[in-house]
Amino acid sequence: MCLVFVCDEDDTVLSRQPAPGACPFCGGLVQVVDIERQWRFCFFPLYWKTKRQFYCSLCNRHLVVPNQ
Repeated sequence: MCLVFVCDEDDTVLSRQPAPGACPFCGGLVQVVDIERQWRFCFFPLYWKTKRQFYCSLCNRHLVVPNQ
């Protein structure tokens, strides 16, 4: 008996925008990146979610912004 799982996770960048402020590590510009994450099982989408992440454009670090 052979059991095969065909799962796939796909990340798509929807948009990039400049954000106010500077990177605390290098002082570079901060970018807001909207990413859509989609999980599929046998080419059928099971789950998708859009996330907003912050990155430095100079050192390419992922920046964490605390919720207010």
